[in-house]
Amino acid sequence: MDSGAQARAPRGGWSRRRLVGALAGAAAVTVLPSPAAPRPGASPAGAPKAPEAAEGGRRADPAPSGPRPLYLGTYASAEGGGQGIGVAAYDPASGAVTGRGTVTGVGDPSYLAVHPDGRTLYAVDERAEGAVTAVRLADRTVLGTRSTGGSGTCHLSVHPGGRWLLSADYGSGSVTVHPIDATGALGARTDRVTHSGPPPGPGQQGPHAHQFLTGPDGAHVLAVDLGTDTVYTYRLDPRAGTLTETARARTRPGAGPRHLAFHPGGRHAYLVNEVDDTVAVCAYDPSSGRLTVGAPQSTGSGGGTNHPAQFLVTADGRYAFLANRGHNSIARYAVEADGARLRLLGTVPVAGDFPRQIAFSPDGALLFAANQKSGTVSVFHVHRGSGALRLAGEPFVSPVAVCALPL
Repeated sequence: MDSGAQARAPRGGWSRRRLVGALAGAAAVTVLPSPAAPRPGASPAGAPKAPEAAEGGRRADPAPSGPRPLYLGTYASAEGGGQGIGVAAYDPASGAVTGRGTVTGVGDPSYLAVHPDGRTLYAVDERAEGAVTAVRLADRTVLGTRSTGGSGTCHLSVHPGGRWLLSADYGSGSVTVHPIDATGALGARTDRVTHSGPPPGPGQQGPHAHQFLTGPDGAHVLAVDLGTDTVYTYRLDPRAGTLTETARARTRPGAGPRHLAFHPGGRHAYLVNEVDDTVAVCAYDPSSGRLTVGAPQSTGSGGGTNHPAQFLVTADGRYAFLANRGHNSIARYAVEADGARLRLLGTVPVAGDFPRQIAFSPDGALLFAANQKSGTVSVFHVHRGSGALRLAGEPFVSPVAVCALPL
């Protein structure tokens, strides 16, 4: 979240940023050309796929040809925000982005994820009454919205098997599981857990779940909670969709953990701490799902006001990138010792203001940065040998851009 927004929120309030206005009426969809077909080799429904794909650590797929779909998240209720999920296309060779319209019917789609089979898009609705929505990509029909039972839903991901949608509610500090049927639509939630302990960290009024993702073993799911300075590990029942807590990992008090990303080796992960402006290397035990948090490391911000946001690891596990809000940069790391060590190589200006989220294209050749305050999406070429970033032309204008999902 934006730490400044947190400080301004009323005590006990859920909002991660000021809400202005509201969307009313039934869901509507702007009629647009159908997106490109799922890329060759996409997993069929229910087939396992590396969890990193949902969080940006894409596999090095063969270079695609022709325009590819790009979906953009926003805050529709914020001043100057969009009207729903932005639809665009990008050239995989040049990185150029072209607008294609909007899918309406989702109030505040601030985070997006796609089903492993590439047929269904999922969006949060980050409002007081948290919800998640499914959109069929073939014709961009809204398949329906389900309540999470919490507030301020800010993150979601699809379990690699394709049967479960995992979501995190920032305001209520809860995590939720919804079933996904054969059409990609969502069923009634099968479980919801509110983080009631440990007590909130310094400066926090309660739990604030910020991310819910699957571990590399596929059996465990991990919830990152900024308010309690804790990462919770649950075992997901693959048949019932229920959660059983198995472990907790604490950061130092006041760190404010936000997002976690796994190394492709499956034994290490990287935890972004939003409040104290650090990143930590974590050891991960796949058999138990236990995470062990290492010492805090630099984000490259130089000690100024900065709120790191999202972390990506390349598919080959050699390089990693971190979005720095405030410093307005992307930090680049060399990943060493089979994932056990990060070495900061430097930072690159993001060519925008407040990079909220970053994502790789499926082939890993491009990196997209959604810049919330400037309302732009920056695209970078990623050099496979060195991990160096090169800006691909002028950033694409997108109102209150907080999430970019290239397919």
